[in-house]
Parts: sequence; C-alpha cells; structure tokens
Amino acid sequence: MKLLVVSSWFPNPPDNGSKLRAFHLLSQLSNRHEITLLSFAESGEEDQRMLKDLCRSVRTVPGNPCKPAATLRARDLISATPRSYVQTYSPRMQDLVDAEIPHHDAAVAFQCGAALYLAKHSAIPRVFDEAEAGVIRDAFRTQPPGLVRYRRGLTWWKYGYFLRHLVDAFERTTVVSEVEREHLGDARCDLSALRVVPNGVDRHALMHRNEPRPGRVIYSGSVTYSANLDAVRYFVRDIFPLIRLARPATLIVTGSTSGVDLSELLADGSVTFTGRVPDVAHLVAHSSVSIVPLRVGGGTRLKILEAMALGTPVVTTPKGAEGLAVEHEEHLLIADTPEAFARETLRVMNDFVLHARLAANGRRLVERLYTWDRIGRQLDEVITEAQAVHGGPPTSASSLAETRRSVSV
Repeated sequence: MKLLVVSSWFPNPPDNGSKLRAFHLLSQLSNRHEITLLSFAESGEEDQRMLKDLCRSVRTVPGNPCKPAATLRARDLISATPRSYVQTYSPRMQDLVDAEIPHHDAAVAFQCGAALYLAKHSAIPRVFDEAEAGVIRDAFRTQPPGLVRYRRGLTWWKYGYFLRHLVDAFERTTVVSEVEREHLGDARCDLSALRVVPNGVDRHALMHRNEPRPGRVIYSGSVTYSANLDAVRYFVRDIFPLIRLARPATLIVTGSTSGVDLSELLADGSVTFTGRVPDVAHLVAHSSVSIVPLRVGGGTRLKILEAMALGTPVVTTPKGAEGLAVEHEEHLLIADTPEAFARETLRVMNDFVLHARLAANGRRLVERLYTWDRIGRQLDEVITEAQAVHGGPPTSASSLAETRRSVSV
C-alpha cells in the first residue's frame, strides 16, 4: 500500500521521545508499505540517509509545530485553533500534503501538529497517531483556585473542543495509554474511534549486557523539556541530599541542556549533565538505578521502558508510572514523597537481590508488551481498521464542515 506519513518531528536522529516513536513506527510500517514522508525539520536536521532506507520519498518543511514562531494576530485569539498551532501553521506543508494525497491509499499523522494538514482530506482513510490531552488537562486540574486556574480552565476547554473535532475528522486515532484515552474521553472525543498503541523499545535493547556501577544514578531526558527539568530539580533539591546522607552517590542527566540555567543544580559536583551523547543505552546499562521523579507530563515513559529493557531497575513517582502495565515491587518501585523516593532508591542500590529481581521482571514485561515490532503491528491493524471504516457511510456534510472550521487556520 502507498502510505503517506506526515510528521511533526523530523525522525532523524531519534534523540527524544517523539522522534523515537516516529522513527521506529516508520521502520515497522516500511516493512509492509511504500512510504512517502512529509516532515517538519529544524536547522541541522537535514540528514536523510537513515530515512532513505525506510521511505520511497522524504520531503521536509522548515519549522517545528511545537515551537511557535509567528506573531500572534488579534483575530487569532478568538480562533477555534489553539494559538500555538496558529503560530506554527505552514501553508507550504499544506500544499505538499494536498499534492500528495491523490497518489496514496492511506495516510498517518504523527501527533497533533501534523494532523492539522490531513484533517480536510476525506478522500482516503487517515489515522491520527498519538493524540494527547493529559498535560493540558492536568495543568488545569492541579492548579489551586484563582485566576491562573480560571485561565488554564479556558485553555483546557478550548483545546478539548479543538481536539474533539480533530479526532472526528479522522477514521481512527491512537493514544499511548488507557489513561490518555480517559483524558480524551473527558474532552468528549468519540471513544469508539480511539485505539491504544503504546510506546516501546527496540528489541535489541533486551540483549544489552547490564553492568551497574555502584552509586551511579541516572535520569535520561533533556531538561529543555519542562517536565524533565521539574523532575531533575525535584530530585536534586528534595531527594538526592537524603540519599547522599546514607551513602556516596552521583547523578548523571543525559540530553540537551541548551538555554537552561543549571547553576543551582551543579553546586557540589555530584550532578553531571552530559548533553547529547551518542549512546544513552550504555550509560543507563552502567547505572545502578534509573530515577524518574516526574510530577507532570503525559504519555507513556520511554525512559522507563528503555531502562527496564536494559536491566536497570527504576524508581519513579505515580505520575511517572502512569499508563504503564507495571506493578510496584514487581517491575519497579513507586514513591510519592521525597523521603519515600530516597528510601526506595537506596533499597535498590543496597539490595542486590531486589536489584536482580526488578531487572529480570522489567525485562520480561518489556519483551511481552513493549517492543516496537509488536507495536508496529498494532498500528498497522489500526490503519487496516481505518480503511474498513472509510468504506462505510460518508460523514454528513454539516459535520464535516464543522470539523474543517474547527481545525482550519
């Protein structure tokens, strides 16, 4: 089948969660389909060599739908489309999509920023991959009463309205967990059109040799993402001092630090920010424990799945474990206070039997549920389902018109 894929993120190099998902899903879909990739790309991301092996054609448009750049006009404030997408809308990408649609049998949009460009094209079956509402919903629900809560409530209402009509424009939409499915349900999206297609890891990680270095703790995630920065600050300020009172320990944080002030986190030399590294897996596999003290964010945590696949035990918060089929004490450890988090981290660092049991159970869970080959087949089944739905009754003219107005910019 000739498959058109529109991506919010350029999938190479796959150095963040969104790029990893896009790259591995492309890799899996390329085994069964002839793919044309249309993707946004930022400066320095023009290397298409790896993607040429996966796609018949790769074309890029400058920009990133997650990074608003254009000036906001007064009329944009009352648009049904959230201002961030108004500010990143690309007529050039829309023209590319419009030109390619007639030559393909089906289409997939990776994330909301790409789904906009496929919303009006009902001529072929389409799948909207990785719809997400949890971050915006939680920002509203966790805010105490006051003006900020009121403003975030308006943002959640507007985004829910926008997302609902965008989901309605597609035959099928995927989310990465049942929790995200519930979030979209709260936004009154059609639950019958939603399918869970989780995040995963490369099966090769399961064969990686684990050689933990005593006392080394790792957090794998770029602090340029606000949820990661909050997690690292929380750990360094409130948890790490409790651990270091009990035993020597060092913390490694991987990923980009561009534009982030780290001075307060580097006070005593116990924390190292590596920046981007060619092999994060090596560092994770050579750490005693992977900590994931997330307090905000959505989706399923690739960093947890990757650590478990590599045989490195994980300590996380309830928010970090959200959406994963994990059990406390069985696959990882979960703690909801600084004191409990420090205590559980020390348990893993000091108890070799517990360390080995969590490592083994985590690897088995990933092998059973979270490898990209399995997940790629799940997405392919959703595409097949979208084709079957597309052959059914057409969308009413009034409903389609409302959807187009909702997602147009």
